[in-house]
Amino acid sequence: MLTDTPGLHHVTGIVGDAQTAIDFYGGVLGLALVTQTVNFEDILQHHLYFGDANGTPGTVLTHFPDPHGDPGRAGTPQIESVSFVIPAGSLEYWRIRLGNHGIAVEGPFERFDERVLRFEDPAGTQIELVAGPPVPDDIEPWTAGPIPTAHAIRGLHGVATLSVNPYATAGTLETLGFEHDAEDGDRIRYRTDGSRATVVDVLDRDAPFGREGQGTLHHVAVRVEDEDELHEWRERFDDRDYSVSRVKDRRFFHSLYVREPGGILFELATETDGVAAGEDGADQGESLYLPDWFEEDRDLIESQLPTLTVPTARWDSEERTGFEGR
Repeated sequence: MLTDTPGLHHVTGIVGDAQTAIDFYGGVLGLALVTQTVNFEDILQHHLYFGDANGTPGTVLTHFPDPHGDPGRAGTPQIESVSFVIPAGSLEYWRIRLGNHGIAVEGPFERFDERVLRFEDPAGTQIELVAGPPVPDDIEPWTAGPIPTAHAIRGLHGVATLSVNPYATAGTLETLGFEHDAEDGDRIRYRTDGSRATVVDVLDRDAPFGREGQGTLHHVAVRVEDEDELHEWRERFDDRDYSVSRVKDRRFFHSLYVREPGGILFELATETDGVAAGEDGADQGESLYLPDWFEEDRDLIESQLPTLTVPTARWDSEERTGFEGR
């Protein structure tokens, strides 16, 4: 029997240089690089997983680095932005920190019952930090990173979508278990009743057609209970003539992809304890993880991919002073 999704599993985007992405998401935002692997559809392309220390579903942002690709163009049908939850009272810390790293910041501004900072990663991906919603009590921040625990990112908040048919996208969200929650101008909020990563905003606005590439978000994944349920979802979407993939083994979870009538690519991914490759957490993200079926090609793969360095964890004393504990 199909059950409603409790929320997002992960969000995946496209960036340019892999090391630049690691320096930004690990060194500036303080997310853990929980797994460094390859794109299972293109083994000569990195796939980087960022999140909490375990890569808990609902905290994870992944990226495909494409250093030779063209910059993307924001528009329909795309995921317009991804947002993260931060503790109440942390916006000023983040505004100063991002400014010290030369990152232009919009806000803070009010939206629904939240306060929001908006900025871009080095590839142009639209990112928001959101204070106001309760931080998940089942997620611990990555304490080995450069951010004081009191201000560390607590996981995904949600995404905003630019659909060619907002009504169709809203219908897909309702099928998955999201419910209409609120409206603010051209932003319609849908929410699940899970404990984390529960928000998808549908933007009902005119926008040009987008182009996939560096700085765009490729898909959003929602959580489902297990592989049996995935097969049930596949049958349901197939019965409705949606474009839906077969169920795929992603090693850390199983999933399928569905392109809904509004053009947004959704992934349905099974709930697991996390997507961290290291069984004991040792040397997390420092070495290239390959599933068994690619292991015989390791020498070839590693010869074609750049060697990546995980940022050394440190706290900047001038940022810590006056903020810790606020």
